[in-house]
Amino acid sequence: MQKNILVTGGAGFIGSNLCESLLEDGHKVRCLDNFATGHFKNIRHLMEHPDFELIVGDIRHLDTCRKAVDGMEYVLHEAALGSVPRSIKDPITTNEVNVSGFLNMLVAARDAGIKRFVYAASSSTYGDSENLPKVEEVIGKPLSPYAITKYVNELYADVFYKTYGLNTIGLRYFNVFGRRQDPNGAYAAVIPKFVIQLMKHESPVINGDGTYSRDFTYIDNVILMNKLALETDNPDALNQVYNTAFGERTDLNELVALLKEYLSEYDEEIRKVEVIHGPVRAGDIPHSLASIDKAKKLLGYQPQYDIKKGLKEAVKWYFENL
Repeated sequence: MQKNILVTGGAGFIGSNLCESLLEDGHKVRCLDNFATGHFKNIRHLMEHPDFELIVGDIRHLDTCRKAVDGMEYVLHEAALGSVPRSIKDPITTNEVNVSGFLNMLVAARDAGIKRFVYAASSSTYGDSENLPKVEEVIGKPLSPYAITKYVNELYADVFYKTYGLNTIGLRYFNVFGRRQDPNGAYAAVIPKFVIQLMKHESPVINGDGTYSRDFTYIDNVILMNKLALETDNPDALNQVYNTAFGERTDLNELVALLKEYLSEYDEEIRKVEVIHGPVRAGDIPHSLASIDKAKKLLGYQPQYDIKKGLKEAVKWYFENL
């Protein structure tokens, strides 16, 4: 059945992939983006679609949020300022967007009678908790301003359900990667950054000795989780937070080795590029590994892309589009 869905941050990496996939499923999609970190090129191919609409605006303005939710039934809230280093450099703007902007969207959604509000949470919420794998109910203290903002999102969502009856689902993303992820800029994520450096035959810099590990999660697993969160009719699945990951971890040394292997299929010279090790980055957690048992049980989540399958797809996309 066709749904009217607002995707905030819809011109970003994850948001644009969601917009595209939802349109393919026959839904009406409205995109809200201020292009602070999103790019028009990500949605240019959608602009002529009869069921796609773009609103250029900022979630820090409540009136914009009200306009964006008008006539919508569901919200996928992806708009945020990501990046731990960015938040350390500029905690005020990160808080304005990720907390005040999030609250604006909740208020607008509540007042518009939105049926379900699905939002991007973050694995950074686990903070200094050393438990592995990470389970949703056990978190530590946040290690960065960014992590604080994403935890506050979860607290606000819970209060809006208990106080106003707004149904929410939070998806704690674990190191998402894939097509359209921006390789440029000071705060580029590690995989596209390493890809672009290796393609230029430049040495990638690993922070630390390379033993830090992450649960790298391909974009199509994330799209699947968002759709399951939108569509579930299990009442026990609502007003919960879920790890959104594959459920395996890869250290940075292994990651670079895989990237060199897959990229060298397109350019043999990449095999010869050396790796540089730099200092550990402030605010980084050493290891991240998700338990996805809760998502499997309550949402029926079965991720299809492990790190190797996802990296092969991502590498192919970067070679064809950069």
